[in-house]
Amino acid sequence: MKVVILAGGFGTRISEYTKTIPKPMIPINKVPILIHLINHFKKHNLNEFYIAVGYKSKIIKDYFKKKKIKNCKINIIDTGLNTMTGGRLKRLSKYLKKETFLMTYGDGLSNVNIKKLVKFHKQKKKLMTLTAVRPPARFGAIKIINNTVRYFKEKSSLDEGWINGGFFVIEPEFFKLIDSDETVLEKEPLEKACELNELMAYKHEGFWQCMDTKRDWQILEDHYRSTNVPWLIK
Repeated sequence: MKVVILAGGFGTRISEYTKTIPKPMIPINKVPILIHLINHFKKHNLNEFYIAVGYKSKIIKDYFKKKKIKNCKINIIDTGLNTMTGGRLKRLSKYLKKETFLMTYGDGLSNVNIKKLVKFHKQKKKLMTLTAVRPPARFGAIKIINNTVRYFKEKSSLDEGWINGGFFVIEPEFFKLIDSDETVLEKEPLEKACELNELMAYKHEGFWQCMDTKRDWQILEDHYRSTNVPWLIK
């Protein structure tokens, strides 16, 4: 199964770093968060990646020209500077053909079990499954009834404490819900999937941490300095 990583945004909320490098290249223990993410998928025997780049894309391209990851096929796809999340995903549709694929954001780490996530998705037989997580209350909310997402609103008051944590499993038919480069994945496409009862939630109670701010980065750094790095699979 192919893995898509969205890595093209401006990362304005962590501008202390993104003035000079793209957000997915910010290091955690001197290693870009993007590599930590790739390694997580590799532990689940996934080795074909499509990285959707935009802002400061040359830095990511140059990194992978020098850095070869063993037993991995890394495809760097330029999806435009100002393209939104939905538009970036749709630009990759020609590479994904007509097969189920995985997708996540290039700025968040988790110890979610990808094999169990995919199994859950296949059992439910819907267009998309997202990983629902319980982070701090400053994020948006989704409402879940019998593991089906009934309500999706990004960055609003929390209802049940579950939010979109990325780590999606997606059917190719989902591309029909994305209109253009200006489409924000977390708005019309996911809202429409909810209306159609085609969006499922895989509840992950384990570790999850995004890297939106310098504070978030420090949390990840502190985790790595501890004896137990939660996103690493032993």
